[in-house]
Amino acid sequence: MAKQNIINRTIGVNFNTSGTAEALVWAPFTDHLVLKLKNSEVAMLKQQHGYFSVTTDQLKPGDQYQFLVNDKTLPDAASLFQPEGVHGPSAAFDLKAFDWTDHGWQNIPLSNYIIYELHTGTFSPDGTFNGIEEKLNYLIKLGITAIEIMPVSQFPGSRNWGYDGVFPFAVQNSYGGAAALQQLVNACHKKGLAVILDVVYNHLGPEGNYFGQFGPYFTDKYHTPWGSALNFDDAGCDEVRRYFIENVLMWFRDFHVDALRMDAVHAIRDFSPVHILREINQHVAELMEQAGRTHYVIAECDLNDTRYINPLQKEGYGFSGQWIDEFHHALRVAAGGERNGYYSDFNGITDLANAYQNGYVYHGQYSNQRQKTFGTTTEGIDGSQFVVFSQNHDQVGNRMLGERSSQLFSFEMQKLMAGAVMISPFLPMLFMGEEWSETNPFQFFVSHSEKELIEAVRKGRKAEFADFHAEGEAPDPQAISTFENSKLSWDLLDKGHHKVMLDYYKNFIQLRKSQSAFKHTDRENMSVVVDEVNNTLVIQRWTNDQQVICLLNFSKQQQQINIPEEVTNWQKLLDSADPKWNGPATSPEIISAGKLSVPPEAILIYTQYHA
Repeated sequence: MAKQNIINRTIGVNFNTSGTAEALVWAPFTDHLVLKLKNSEVAMLKQQHGYFSVTTDQLKPGDQYQFLVNDKTLPDAASLFQPEGVHGPSAAFDLKAFDWTDHGWQNIPLSNYIIYELHTGTFSPDGTFNGIEEKLNYLIKLGITAIEIMPVSQFPGSRNWGYDGVFPFAVQNSYGGAAALQQLVNACHKKGLAVILDVVYNHLGPEGNYFGQFGPYFTDKYHTPWGSALNFDDAGCDEVRRYFIENVLMWFRDFHVDALRMDAVHAIRDFSPVHILREINQHVAELMEQAGRTHYVIAECDLNDTRYINPLQKEGYGFSGQWIDEFHHALRVAAGGERNGYYSDFNGITDLANAYQNGYVYHGQYSNQRQKTFGTTTEGIDGSQFVVFSQNHDQVGNRMLGERSSQLFSFEMQKLMAGAVMISPFLPMLFMGEEWSETNPFQFFVSHSEKELIEAVRKGRKAEFADFHAEGEAPDPQAISTFENSKLSWDLLDKGHHKVMLDYYKNFIQLRKSQSAFKHTDRENMSVVVDEVNNTLVIQRWTNDQQVICLLNFSKQQQQINIPEEVTNWQKLLDSADPKWNGPATSPEIISAGKLSVPPEAILIYTQYHA
């Protein structure tokens, strides 16, 4: 593991204890580097391995600056703030200036995470970090324990999902910048909420990407679906690796973020002796040891390879957990959703049962879509290492029209799908607004300024839906209306069935938190019985002091479900078909062995406690 400064950020512009600015820039593509200030220029001293450095009292926090690289004036590749956007000058920011009040905060156990994924620009009316802060009390009452914020690194314009960021260290100016993010994290900790930040290390966006003019940040050895691959194992890779390791450490150390969700790690190619992902997690482990704080790194990975989530001690990459798209895919098909595109590889209720038992649906079987045997066994891995959901930004926003479940499934099925996530031995995640059956879509939006790029994005979106046989036209990603249409409708919370759904979610989340059989993420204490013909599942979970039985009917007809012989005088915990949840009929309060009639598209939960 390369030696890395754990205590302080060293690259870019930083301020020492005396308030003097120290700049360290990697620019091996030039022999001379100049720091350009408002009224002066400061020559920088060339160091080893392509670095340039300078210490100066001419640059203060808030001052704008740039670098002169081969006669081109460029913003800082390690900028912390871009007040005028991706093409403007950088602004110096003192990471140590914020007055933190969360010194007593300790990250909650990962197994207690109930995650709420949100997009800063569309979550609140004003689309800022302050807008999120104003809604924290709402999230607490809902029962959320951790918010997951989609990427905030500076992107072009003011409208973007965040995956087109081009300044990994700079916090989006239209959201409020770095100080506002620090304030939000501090406020979350004050209220007992953990904060997960989505980060992107598999590519950088196309507009405002000046990295290639400084040094070999990219490699031609590999390609990604989104642009040039970052250089983690080619000539010059040591300093690229340092750059992204420093980025990870900054979010934890200087922004007090509790966890990172790392986007599409399967697209990060590295054949070094120590994979960059493993090295990142090695440094995180060192930071935790030195700082005495707990941090988690969660991967988005579609390779079904437990090497990513195996601990460092077992030669894994050391991720705390990963998103499981396959649970979502199996759940959607079981619920009657389409079976085109990547959904074609899933067989509904049988694969959903498989997902409950194994996390991965494919853990060594043949995949028709991939045309190969796919996946590894998950034996011995705790359920807290898997994050599951019925909706997320990808699965909603990457539909052509961005429809949520509220537009695709009945009210009863929405309740069943929510329940299917909550009763799992995995970490549940909600996508903003699903808890009140939000009707507005979440669509793909950008705000580029380059005409050719705008047209390329439009054409790319149309081509993306070829496998899904979608009819009609995709919304224009560049149009302001596409962004505005994706904002949450907060005025729906106390209206009709939206209020009912919100109360239902609150009730289910409280159930998840209060019942030991649901709270624990032990995958061993669970049995799953599937009825393919009638499209039903019977899931039993237990701890030393409690047993629960969950009856899930995904069919559109009432079904007779066999209750196991050991079930005697079990009490009802939840009934999604109860009229109080706008359901068709209530079920018995007490059940015993035999058959129970379960309403269509419903989930029933019964329990028995042990003294």
